[in-house]
Amino acid sequence: MMRDDAPSTEGRGPAAVTRGVSQERPRVSGFQHYRILLGKDLRREFRTREMLSSMGIYTLLVLVIFGTALVQASSKVDILQMSGGLFWALIVFTSLLGLNRSFAYEKEDGALEGILLVPLDRSVIFLAKLTANLLFLLIVEIVAIPLFFVFFLSGLVLQPTLALALGPLLAGTIGIAGIGTLLATITSNTRGKDVLLALLFVPLIFPLLYACVSATTLALTAGSGPLDGYVPALALAVGYDVVMLSLSWLLYDFVVSA
Repeated sequence: MMRDDAPSTEGRGPAAVTRGVSQERPRVSGFQHYRILLGKDLRREFRTREMLSSMGIYTLLVLVIFGTALVQASSKVDILQMSGGLFWALIVFTSLLGLNRSFAYEKEDGALEGILLVPLDRSVIFLAKLTANLLFLLIVEIVAIPLFFVFFLSGLVLQPTLALALGPLLAGTIGIAGIGTLLATITSNTRGKDVLLALLFVPLIFPLLYACVSATTLALTAGSGPLDGYVPALALAVGYDVVMLSLSWLLYDFVVSA
């Protein structure tokens, strides 16, 4: 026997029933979307280790090439003065390899098209991918920095201002990850994406690269000269990051939907 107070759907059309179901469905916040997308990238990479292993091997190969080229150099060559440029050349080359692979799985499996069907802010995709690329670059740098010191700076007297190199290292890594994520998205649908990414990436990050090389070199060689140019160089790098990351954030909706 049915109870008289049981809810009834008589007289209610399909649209009303659908509205009732949709109103009961909890909304997923932008931060939850960010966590889901970031967790997807991190779990996949830590399971396969394809990007990290290839970037690590490439870092070692570049160090060997640099070391082989400089071992024949004259004793008059000041390795300490060149170390800032050598280190950032290593970071740029290695980051290009990782950025080229950052959207490989999404394009191969058609996952990016599925993500775009989800009603979420497109800038959340940018932030999640930027964070993943930044973490992968930092992991590679943790391995690359000791190797760089062993190859080039092990026999030299280091200055007490060496810790100041962490400033341009962090600013440069954030800028490379942010601009690289935007450009990797732009070039992911092109045929010669490897070459095109390098052609767009290197000229665009030149101001950041120049500032980071200058600040890093001053931090390593402060004992042999003034440190006056360190703060302006670091300020240029930070200002570049703020401007370019803001533009990337604003343009990403158009770029990823194109």
